[in-house]
Amino acid sequence: MGLPYFEVDVPNRSTDQPSLSGVHAFTGPADSRSAAVRIAHEVYDAARAAQEAGLAIPGKRPDGWGARGYRSGWELDWPAATASRWNNPYRWVRAADDDGDFDL
Repeated sequence: MGLPYFEVDVPNRSTDQPSLSGVHAFTGPADSRSAAVRIAHEVYDAARAAQEAGLAIPGKRPDGWGARGYRSGWELDWPAATASRWNNPYRWVRAADDDGDFDL
């Protein structure tokens, strides 16, 4: 059986308009929450480096993680990032740690 999927949510804020904020989400397999945050940060850094060098954003890595783009002018708050088991509410099977309570 493969590794569990995690969702990493990273708060972000516009550097041009500080009143604008949001959350950037990454998903992929990992063996722990801390590993999920570390991997998400790695793919974000790779996307940023590629964009700044004028190169294409790298695609999905063999481990299943990737960034589809990079939005300049937005600062991600990595120390405030959270990670939890990802649960697709449209699947019939729930994650082992799911309490069954979710909003659509």
